[in-house]
Amino acid sequence: MPVPIPRQRAIPAVESGQAQAESPCDGPAEQSATDASATAPRTPDTAGNTTDKVENNTAHTNLTLLLIEDDPAGSPIVPDMLDQAGKPIRVRTARNLTEAGRLLTDDVHCILLDLALPAPGRSDTDDELAVLKHVLELAPRHAVLALTASGDAERGAEAVRVGAQDYLFRDELDGRLLSRAIRYAVERKRSESAERRLAEGRLRAQENRRLERGLLPTPLLDGSPLRFAARYRPGRSRALLGGDFYDVVRTPDGTVHAMIGDVCGHGPDEAALGVELRIAWRALTLAGLCGDQLLGTLQQVLEHERADDEIFATLCTVDIAPDGRRAGLCLAGHPSPLLARPDKPARLLPYDNNGPALGLLPGARWPRMQVELGAEWSLMLYTDGLIEGHVGEGRERLGQDGMTEMVRRQIAEGLRGEQLLRTAVNEVRDLNGGELTDDVAVLLLDRVP
Repeated sequence: MPVPIPRQRAIPAVESGQAQAESPCDGPAEQSATDASATAPRTPDTAGNTTDKVENNTAHTNLTLLLIEDDPAGSPIVPDMLDQAGKPIRVRTARNLTEAGRLLTDDVHCILLDLALPAPGRSDTDDELAVLKHVLELAPRHAVLALTASGDAERGAEAVRVGAQDYLFRDELDGRLLSRAIRYAVERKRSESAERRLAEGRLRAQENRRLERGLLPTPLLDGSPLRFAARYRPGRSRALLGGDFYDVVRTPDGTVHAMIGDVCGHGPDEAALGVELRIAWRALTLAGLCGDQLLGTLQQVLEHERADDEIFATLCTVDIAPDGRRAGLCLAGHPSPLLARPDKPARLLPYDNNGPALGLLPGARWPRMQVELGAEWSLMLYTDGLIEGHVGEGRERLGQDGMTEMVRRQIAEGLRGEQLLRTAVNEVRDLNGGELTDDVAVLLLDRVP
């Protein structure tokens, strides 16, 4: 298939077979685009320099037709064609597909193709629409009109089925008919392209929803009085998941286990590793492991699954007793959860016995701390994406203290559950002056007697 060569100059406005050829005696039949630019109006810019005045508004751009026919001089096409705005339609001609590839620039709106033109490397006994298929591959974004002999409607209809926008009979053409056909073909191609993009967008959205349902956890809290809420925002543009992960399950003895973690890095490999760690955590928790034994096994999983020895993950696990009044806390290089109660301001849980992140130290240990929660409380687990955003235009970051003050204020304003998390994440983003570059995961467990 011919490959279009880079354009080194603008194509003249009219390059049809009807244009008068240049001769040494008569001079050029028309002024080239390069020459025309030399005489185009020039206006001074704000610095006092003169610049060419260029019209970039596509609404004022003339339609351009590329005619691909082996005998343009004998074509019945009328050169004086007008678009819907009454402006002349520009015509370029090519005698073969190689020449068409050179003339097929971005400002061409429509292609008029003679179906009798032979396709490269094919004999006359091959597919009679081979040349059309070749052009559709060469110019997938352009409108195409098929030109065929009078009475050959079946071939024209087949051309439309293959991908042309319309077909025309050679001996029935006139300027008005062709002008209308070009406008129709261009608009139909735009409509088809818009519909295709819309369908692709809907399909992609459906696939993303299915992937999200499969990758993000469904909390297993049947029979528990605790309320659950979560927010997730990947740092990578258009990504479904980042390296952050979380999960919540209730074991048969009534204990509620919650976890949140963060794999270093932001790529798809880190996201996949986060999913593997979450699934492993759920399986091990349902099998009865907790605390140091659970984290030690997760470290083995990480060491076997990571793509690089320098990859590590931080983790916070909480196991809440069946009565909901106390919990065990294990931290593996992760920020400590935030506890809010009606009788006391929101505060961070102790993190003095914070163990190392998973994957850093072979044979590491992670102490389990006992925490008193009380009768009514809210426990918020989060990743560092929530606290590492900037505050204003300087280098200052929100930090854990800033986050604590922010959540205290929001709780005092009556925010709870999903609304609290949504407001907190949005405010952190606003303080950062735009989207956060790191992944953010936040989950909230509430106990209301």
